[in-house]
Amino acid sequence: MTDYVAGTGADVDPGATVGYEHDDESAPTVLGDDARVRSGTVVYRDVEVGDRFVTGHNALVREDTLAGDDVLVGTGATVDGSTLIGSAVSLQSGVYVPTRSEIGSDVFVGPNAVLTNDPYPVRRDDDLVGPTLEDGVSVGANATILPGVTVGEGAFVAAGAVVTEDVPPGTLAVGAPATHRPLPTELDAPNLIS
Repeated sequence: MTDYVAGTGADVDPGATVGYEHDDESAPTVLGDDARVRSGTVVYRDVEVGDRFVTGHNALVREDTLAGDDVLVGTGATVDGSTLIGSAVSLQSGVYVPTRSEIGSDVFVGPNAVLTNDPYPVRRDDDLVGPTLEDGVSVGANATILPGVTVGEGAFVAAGAVVTEDVPPGTLAVGAPATHRPLPTELDAPNLIS
């Protein structure tokens, strides 16, 4: 059984695992053209990523993840599966993305930001629903976004913010718990992810 299918120019470092089998009937991993998977990284089967997908070292991408083109999963970052990721997305080092999350295109998530999907960890049996980050969102370092929260298009989540409720499009979320403010002029611009 083939573990993965790689596009033209794709490169997998020695010490990386691409096509980790989680189920006997899982489909091979698909890497787009010019993908780069660095050592220590594990990418499960049933993952499909687009062209120019890049990981740092020791990243994890679990099953049932679909990602577009130009996606970075930084060193030590985790995408815990059953996740949709658009194109031109930068998940910096140490980011955690739980199952059932959705990330649009042109999104930046800063170092050690945490998205969550369990509203009552180990206290109640509840549906797991990750956050939704719409197109053009920026999330600062060490921010936390709670289950089911939608961060609207073009919104900016400040470093260290704890986002407990939906953030309207084009808004700044700051503080713990986060409050909403108008987006300052200097932040009212598209993300420059390349």
